[in-house]
Amino acid sequence: MITFFVCLAILIVGFFTYGKLIEKVFHIDDRQTPAIAHPDGVDYIPMKTWRVFLIQLLNIAGLGPIYGAIAGACWGPAVYLWIVFGTILGGAVHDFLSGMMSERNDGMSISEVVGLYMGRIITFVMRIFSVVLLVMVGVNFAAGPAGLLAKLTPEWLNSNIWLIIIMIYYLAATFLPIDKVVGKLYPLFGICLIIMAVGVGGATVLMHGAEMPEMTLSALATAHPGGTPKWAMMFVTVACGAVSGFHATQSPMMARCIKSEKEGRTVFYGAMVAEGIIALIWAAAGVTFYMNNGSLIDGMTGLQAAIAAGGQGGVVFDICTTLLGPVGGVLAMIGVIACPITSGDTAFRSARLTIADWFKLDQADAKKRAILAVPLLGVGFIIVKLLPWTYLWRYFSWSNQTLAMIVLWTGAVFLHRFGYPPIASMMAALPATFMTAVSITYFFQAPECLHLSTAIAYPVGIVAAVAFFILFYVQTFVRKKDENELAAKIGK
Repeated sequence: MITFFVCLAILIVGFFTYGKLIEKVFHIDDRQTPAIAHPDGVDYIPMKTWRVFLIQLLNIAGLGPIYGAIAGACWGPAVYLWIVFGTILGGAVHDFLSGMMSERNDGMSISEVVGLYMGRIITFVMRIFSVVLLVMVGVNFAAGPAGLLAKLTPEWLNSNIWLIIIMIYYLAATFLPIDKVVGKLYPLFGICLIIMAVGVGGATVLMHGAEMPEMTLSALATAHPGGTPKWAMMFVTVACGAVSGFHATQSPMMARCIKSEKEGRTVFYGAMVAEGIIALIWAAAGVTFYMNNGSLIDGMTGLQAAIAAGGQGGVVFDICTTLLGPVGGVLAMIGVIACPITSGDTAFRSARLTIADWFKLDQADAKKRAILAVPLLGVGFIIVKLLPWTYLWRYFSWSNQTLAMIVLWTGAVFLHRFGYPPIASMMAALPATFMTAVSITYFFQAPECLHLSTAIAYPVGIVAAVAFFILFYVQTFVRKKDENELAAKIGK
């Protein structure tokens, strides 16, 4: 229990310390935000800070910090370290930079922001990469809830009917002004997500506090029951709640709604810290709930068996109903059904904005919005009905963390150009280097990717990360120094 509260305290302190530092490095000022400079009544709409915060939280969270943290708890308390320090040093920096770089560039989609600082070739790659990733999220978060709703309703309301209903809702959320659907529903579901986490966390401490595993050397050394290696599998399994590239596609939407740059730390860095806290609670609950007589190994093994039997959704339902009773059952259903839907709709909305920025289509025009929104949802519906998307979804884990890697490197370039002192860019470059090692190692070792041995994957990932860091250092520091010296000589 001590470990849990120490980790919780570090996350909170991190917001007020490291979050303040990255805000200072970014040079927050009083310039007009895009929402104030040119509100369009559709995507650029000024909203209150608390509302934008809750929308951002649900945009980036959904089921991510619940399902990922539960799966990550199979590695025991080691996952706490990744959630805590991944959030403070990596994920929150990533979200803050992606949101604020977008805000500084008129609310650009992340593909355009990356291209602006990383070059034309990567602009095209990022456009395709982002749209595919977003449609992937939207499709998966339509099929899953449709199947669950079909099990809870009369036979005539089968999964196909629910899928159509969900896709119609997605079309409305993608097409209508952001304050009409997203702005009204998201704060409500965001509050439910927080209440569920606080309830589960409080009940876990009160009922099982004495059994909660502590961060000992033996606990850190305890292996995954299935033999899955920590590196780099755990760091990809727990994405939302630590570092997630998907967040970079969502932050620009709120960059178009904040009224002041001073809101950036609360909305972007703060929402990620809140997600980290939610993930910490569910990781602790997951491993503790299945422990017998304080046995960590029993807890990890029991959790893995529960996931195999009913998936993370089954674990969420068991924990909520056992610890919170009937109220917990309602919250569990909201979490398992509503949260993925609220991730899916903004995924399609973000895809619309990405394509609009790509082809310079004014989205204040309803016809131009419809030209993008309707085909997007149509393609999504076809994909979910015809393609083996369950298999394709397995690649989301890798592509998600690869996107985080790219955005962090972009943030490092941005901070080098505009931050002070130059070493400030390391606040993004170091986590970018780490995520490079994670992403490349995972690609080489994961079953759905190359599936090579760790003897190959580990050194390849480390060498690649070091090479990326050296390239960044040479390009930004050494070359810049040479250019300055040359300019000084020419000046003389």
